[in-house]
Amino acid sequence: MDNTRIMPILLLEEIVPYPKCNYTISIDDDEYIEAVKTSMGADSYLMLVNAKDYAKGITENNIYRIGTVSKIKNAMRGLDGGIKLSVNCLERGYIDSVQRSDDYSLCQVETMVEINTADEVKTSASVDVLKDLFAKFRGVVPMLQPALVNDVKKTDDLGILCDKLSDKLVHDFDDKRSILEETDIYERALLTIAFLEKEIQRANIKNDIMLKAKENIEEAQKEYFLREELRAINEELGDKSGTGEEIQGYREKMKDLNMPEYAIEKLEKEFKRLQRANPGTAEGSVIRDYIDNVLALPWGNMTKESTSLKKAEQILNKDHYGLEKVKERIVEYLAVRLKVDNPNAPILCLVGPPGVGKTSIARSIAKALGRKYVRMSLGGISDESEIRGHRRTYLGAMPGRIISSIKQAGASNPLILLDEIDKLGKDYKGDPSAAFLEVLDGEQNVNFRDNYIEMPYDLSRCMFICTANSLDTIPGPLRDRLEIVELSSYTAEEKYHIAVDYLVPKQLEANGLTKAQLKFRKDAIEDIIESYTREAGVRGLERTIGKICRKVVKMQIDNEDAVVINKKNITDFLGKRIFKPETINASDEVGICKGLAWTAVGGTTLDVEVNILKGKGNFKITGNVGKVMEESYNAALSYIRANADELGVNIDFENTDVHIHIPEGATPKDGPSAGITMATAMVSAMTKTPVRADIAMTGEISIRGKVMPIGGLKEKVLAAKRAGVKKVIIPVENAPDLEEIPEYGKSNMEFVLASKMNDVLSNSLIGMGSH
Repeated sequence: MDNTRIMPILLLEEIVPYPKCNYTISIDDDEYIEAVKTSMGADSYLMLVNAKDYAKGITENNIYRIGTVSKIKNAMRGLDGGIKLSVNCLERGYIDSVQRSDDYSLCQVETMVEINTADEVKTSASVDVLKDLFAKFRGVVPMLQPALVNDVKKTDDLGILCDKLSDKLVHDFDDKRSILEETDIYERALLTIAFLEKEIQRANIKNDIMLKAKENIEEAQKEYFLREELRAINEELGDKSGTGEEIQGYREKMKDLNMPEYAIEKLEKEFKRLQRANPGTAEGSVIRDYIDNVLALPWGNMTKESTSLKKAEQILNKDHYGLEKVKERIVEYLAVRLKVDNPNAPILCLVGPPGVGKTSIARSIAKALGRKYVRMSLGGISDESEIRGHRRTYLGAMPGRIISSIKQAGASNPLILLDEIDKLGKDYKGDPSAAFLEVLDGEQNVNFRDNYIEMPYDLSRCMFICTANSLDTIPGPLRDRLEIVELSSYTAEEKYHIAVDYLVPKQLEANGLTKAQLKFRKDAIEDIIESYTREAGVRGLERTIGKICRKVVKMQIDNEDAVVINKKNITDFLGKRIFKPETINASDEVGICKGLAWTAVGGTTLDVEVNILKGKGNFKITGNVGKVMEESYNAALSYIRANADELGVNIDFENTDVHIHIPEGATPKDGPSAGITMATAMVSAMTKTPVRADIAMTGEISIRGKVMPIGGLKEKVLAAKRAGVKKVIIPVENAPDLEEIPEYGKSNMEFVLASKMNDVLSNSLIGMGSH
């Protein structure tokens, strides 16, 4: 035939046509029937091609360009109007263009020239390898067509051998296309060898599976016949399995639940499976567990929510002292609830140090709202299936913690506490925090899908409250869904009221004591707070009060006299004091300045000491400081050297060593807020100007001498108050934070709002204003 010619196109869905192969094709599409008629009316040539998407038909972009030129041998019309076509494929062809006729498609085809880049030795070796692989394949799949066996034996042409083996033995569509499109015979042989190896491996695996399946079927058939025989005997005796009665009991339970239609349909399917399952089998047990879990859910069952603002406030104030932000937010929610029938429940995240009441306030909120309360501890969970549940295909599968919590609550609108959400882990089993993105999204949790339950469950009526010690480890997308309420550490005044109103009565009751048998003086409780339990929350305070109560119980076994605990006798019960009281310096000193710091257990004061020594221009900081604090020291030193003349610093830095030290070297320290304190201490030491003893300060410094804002101001100011500080220097941008500090924490104290180091130095160094 000519190198280029025009002929009709026939699109094949599953067959990849190879040259020198014959095919029988069934055609029922009118377009392709018309193409066959046209071909038979001319020279009987037909271009067989595949498509990327068979449903889209013949288009320039949809068909593969390389196909096979074929000649029609025979065409028979069937009773259904279709055609059964026999074709003989001749050679590879490349489609240059496609054009549409009236009822069918034509293409211009260019015959593809085959090459062989291998020499005779490689070609002959390739033929031998292919025949060896064919023999190996016959050993795995003995039932091969005799015609193929004969063709392989007779054929020594490498190209034809590749095409015939690929046509009959290679199953993957993409693999078959790769071989068809390869015009280099040697490269085609390498592809065919690789694909045949893969097919042999697949056949081996298939044989293993079939062998195991056959063994299982034989065992199952044996068991089936025995069970059928046993069932027939039981029916003769009138003793049936009782599955019908069991299913009827399930249906009675369904009537009492407000289940959606899709849940009822799902259970009905499970009932049919249970009915078909053999009694006592593992399958029946798995189905029963699933049905029990679904019916245990409180579908549409909700507790009546309290809407009394006054009652809610009374409950919250009775159980907790302080925590005004949380209480205010819950009262706001109730106020909206009175106006709107079903407002979206807030998703609060209570962030604060341990022991400040985050977990216990959630229980009180549930009580105030009249909701069921469930606590879910998330610390250390690293498997997403713990949240979403395990798929039923796994042995021992169960619902996730969310659905289990709903089941435990027995209501669809509980308050669920997600405790320690910042402690969620992450590993190869998934990211549980990602699962909470759906749970904590009011728009998505209407159709929360547990992997075990396998159908949507509405979580929109639930109220979620999270607790965390830090926001740093909560992923950004999850944090975005939370309404953050930060809880600061308790002040000494607040701890005193909590001890008197809550902790002492609780421990007296827990240890079987009355108020008449044991009394705590005010100075004793204050001493416990200051000298024995320096912490952010009140857990240690409660334990210490409990320790005193137990000692008193032991004493009163022999002597029933009432015991009064005061500051004088408290060491008899608790031993020596653990913490020394913080105090201001006895006198104004050169090179020592008092700073303020925030810790996980509240605020504290720290002294910054500076020595100026003859040396070689070395500058160092000691006291177990972190990298941020070290950088802050360098920024302060840079500011001083740049402004030495203005500050009155007349030292030769090249021949002077500066050593700055922060005492209590065993305690790690870090952060930028000691920047102005270090700068003040260094200026004092370099100018030999004393620092006022009754002053303390906090603020970050820039190398230009700007005083920048810091965090934890409330705790720092209360620490200064505790130490007897009279004047506190803070960044001017922290002025709004002073409103959050209670009045008793600010009384008899002066606050200096500093924007530049000049403001700090003029208020802290005696006589510095003259520079």
